[in-house]
Amino acid sequence: MPEAVGVIQTIGFPGVLAAADAMVKSARVTIVYYGIAESGQFIVAVRGPTSEVYPSVEAGITAAEKVFGGVVASHYIVPNPPENVESILPIAQTEVSERFR
Repeated sequence: MPEAVGVIQTIGFPGVLAAADAMVKSARVTIVYYGIAESGQFIVAVRGPTSEVYPSVEAGITAAEKVFGGVVASHYIVPNPPENVESILPIAQTEVSERFR
């Protein structure tokens, strides 16, 4: 069954930390990617069933915006990424993330 991917990009580390924490606590999703974007921006990506990714991203946005100075620069959900996107971009489940599914 294909899994959706949800991504949140924040300005500053505290926002992305709060977002990641809220995302995994609010729904049945797994963090598959975390990285530094540019200019002090950070990205976190989660995977899971589409019905779980939508509320997870909403919870992450809310949490990131509650942090002092927290700014969500961008967010996006892809309900069913094609295999070629999954194989090129760092959004696939890995051995590290697999144990948390």
